[in-house]
Amino acid sequence: MTKPILVIKFGTASITKPTGELNETVIADIARQVAALHPHYRIVLVSSGAVGAGKSFIHNYRGDLTQRKAAAAIGNPLLLSVYSRYFAAYQIPVAQSLCERHHFADRNQFLQLKQTYDELWTNGIIPIANENDVVSSRELKFSDNDELATLIAVGFKAELLMLCTSVGGLLDREGRIIRHVTELSEEVFGVVRTDKSALGLGGMSSKLTFAKLATRMGIRAVIFGLNEPDGIVRALHGDTGTLFTAHTSSLSARNRWLGSGSLVTGRLQVDAGAVKALQRRSSLLAVGVRAILGEFEAGEVVEIIDADQTVVGVARARLSSARLTERLNQQNVEVANANDIVLL
Repeated sequence: MTKPILVIKFGTASITKPTGELNETVIADIARQVAALHPHYRIVLVSSGAVGAGKSFIHNYRGDLTQRKAAAAIGNPLLLSVYSRYFAAYQIPVAQSLCERHHFADRNQFLQLKQTYDELWTNGIIPIANENDVVSSRELKFSDNDELATLIAVGFKAELLMLCTSVGGLLDREGRIIRHVTELSEEVFGVVRTDKSALGLGGMSSKLTFAKLATRMGIRAVIFGLNEPDGIVRALHGDTGTLFTAHTSSLSARNRWLGSGSLVTGRLQVDAGAVKALQRRSSLLAVGVRAILGEFEAGEVVEIIDADQTVVGVARARLSSARLTERLNQQNVEVANANDIVLL
């Protein structure tokens, strides 16, 4: 029987010291815990920390885009070297996987990535993924590594997505960890503090956003910390951190990819009648479109939003934005087929 897939993401603040230097004590403990899980799971580690590890080598580091790219170029081999050294103690080889946004936006490239990971897992190797900051453009970057981890988890149909945070879980207004969340509602998002680590890009809002996407796609998610003994293993078993219940999902592999990995090139604002029709699994017709935001070609992916700007779903458009503009008020013009629409 094929082992389930486990995706674990570590942010910069979790594995570095305040100066940005890699915290080898923490990485050694990660290796110890992950090694215990390795016989039972196909594991992907998504690890930030390359920029933090490399920035001390850049004179007068200010954190602008070019300097971040240079710091990542230095830090990536340092980061992998440290992981490799500590996993070697358990006879577990690791591999570097530098990802870019288009690797997930193009389904053929995504399938090649999946085949590569399958080959690594077959040989007992743990891939360690990170964004390829050296070449990623501002426009096509992941929002942060929480997004990268989520795209891997959803695209590969992981059993569990684990997002590490320095605070140990989602905190309520009194600073206590909320242990279980069944629905990521506006009320849950409302308890989030807006501050974030000085070293990292993400924060709790980012983690909740991508936990919501994962759970909508049928993946359990947990936000946990390393500030207590065996934090990874205990969070995996639901003994610590915040667990988010997965929704029931029968999406095909293709539609999981469409709903999570594809690059959105435009937005369609639709009326309430169209929203109801989509919820009944009907196709999107031009008469239900109230506004076309951005430019896109036929076959590209667009977001569907309602009157309140809430994202309803994503769809592969059958018409370009220019052609749709010409036919906006015509009857029976199909903008997106029901089979190419994923509700979020």
